[in-house]
Amino acid sequence: MDPNQLHILVVEDNLDLQNLLRINLTDQGYNVHTAGDGLSALEVYESVRPDLVILDIMLPRLDGFEVCKSIRNKSKTVPVLMLTAKAEEVDKVLGLELGADDYLTKPFSIRELLARVKAMFRRVRVSSGADESQPSEMLEFDGLKADPAKRKVTLNGDIMELTGKEYDLLMLFFQNPGKAYSREELLNIVWGYRFDGYSHTVNSHINRLRSKIEVDPSDPHYIRTVWGVGYRFADKDERRTNE
Repeated sequence: MDPNQLHILVVEDNLDLQNLLRINLTDQGYNVHTAGDGLSALEVYESVRPDLVILDIMLPRLDGFEVCKSIRNKSKTVPVLMLTAKAEEVDKVLGLELGADDYLTKPFSIRELLARVKAMFRRVRVSSGADESQPSEMLEFDGLKADPAKRKVTLNGDIMELTGKEYDLLMLFFQNPGKAYSREELLNIVWGYRFDGYSHTVNSHINRLRSKIEVDPSDPHYIRTVWGVGYRFADKDERRTNE
C-alpha cells in the first residue's frame, strides 16, 4: 500500500499539534488534509473521502463524538483514530462505542501515533483481500454466515452492518472456533500493535459486535467470555440443538 496514494484527515483544533501531525505524516509520504473544527472536518471529509481519519474529541462547533457518528453513517470501514486529552474512561469508551477503531490519550509520542497509523493501514490491506493467504471460503454457524470474498456477514438472512474492526474481530473468531484469545493477543492480531493500557479498545468492540449478532448480548452464544483469559468463538459441539 503506497503511502503516496493514501489520504489522511487530521481533525485537531490545537494548531501546534495539528501542524506537528501534518509534518510528520507528510514526511511518511501520506497526503494530509486538516480541519480545526467539527463542521469543517465533515466538509473536508466529503470532498476528500480520506483513507483514515485522526479525530480529536474536544472540538469547536461540533465535537469529535458527533463527527465520528456522522462519518460512520457515511462509511462503516474508514479507520478512525480518536485523540483525547481527558483521563476519564467514559470518553475512551464512548468514542469506541460510536464507531472509532482506536484511540490515543494525550500526551502521546509521534512515534506511537505513526505506528498506529501504519498498523491501521496494514490491517486495511489484509482485510481488503490484498493478502492472498486469507481464507475465502464461506463460514457458517447457527444462522451466522460470513462471505470473506464479499466482506459480507448475515444473521438468519439479514445483512449485518459491521465496521472494519468489528468484521476483522468476527472473522478471526469465526476462523478459529473454540480458540481463546487474550485482549493483548487481539490487540496484536486485529489492531497490529502492542501497547499497554488499551484493553478498552478490545472490550468496546466486543460489546458492540455482540450487540449486533447476539440475541441476548448479556448471554452470548457466538462470542463467549473465557474468564481470566479473554474471548473465544463457540466450538462446533456448541451448536444449538433446537433450531
